[in-house]
Amino acid sequence: MSSETRTLDNVKEVILSAHMNLSPAEKVEFYNTWSENYDKDVSVLDYRAPLLAADLVSAHFPGERGAALVLDVACGTGLVAAEMKRHGFGRLVGLDGSKGMLQLAKNTGLYEDVRQCMLGEDQLPVTWGSFDVVLIVGALSDGQVPACIAKELCKATKPGGLVCMTTRSNRDNVLYKACLEQQLKLMEEEGLWSCVTATEVEEWERAVSVDEEGYIGGCVYIYRVSDVKPCSPML
Repeated sequence: MSSETRTLDNVKEVILSAHMNLSPAEKVEFYNTWSENYDKDVSVLDYRAPLLAADLVSAHFPGERGAALVLDVACGTGLVAAEMKRHGFGRLVGLDGSKGMLQLAKNTGLYEDVRQCMLGEDQLPVTWGSFDVVLIVGALSDGQVPACIAKELCKATKPGGLVCMTTRSNRDNVLYKACLEQQLKLMEEEGLWSCVTATEVEEWERAVSVDEEGYIGGCVYIYRVSDVKPCSPML
């Protein structure tokens, strides 16, 4: 682990480079390289999404947490897993495209299994309908994981289970957020799930864009998968 002291300017430079128009292979290499400083950088950023997502899942999950099987998509170094563990969830599987991130996630000892997957390109390497809770925190944004992955998140979840997703609400992400919400609404209209909450948060993380200051907002969405999923070509 690097002993370098990280500053907000360091983090801004890294985050903005992640939003560049990179190929999938370049993005994976970026995250492999960033994994060494990732936890330090999100701490500097005061990144609250893992905490907020886990708190809301805990508030709406009705079952036995210790027995619940949780899928952490785009798990990174395991920040979401640590928060879920705090709420009593102990059976976690992590997915990520970066081997560097996955190794750090594995080293936490919080996961039963970690698997590499190019999100948005590869099909999720899981058995459909097998998870009580599925989360994707931090990866749903412009230039990262496409909104259409919501279909696979739903497919991976047991009937009656919860899907938790997050995205930023700042200016750079307005179009992506609208596209994501359109996708979520369409799936609700098709009877695949129902919205439990869409919680807007004003202080999500510190701003990194040149035209924004202070904190930017974000949103946590939780959907409950239908007990009986209707037949649909997309599934």
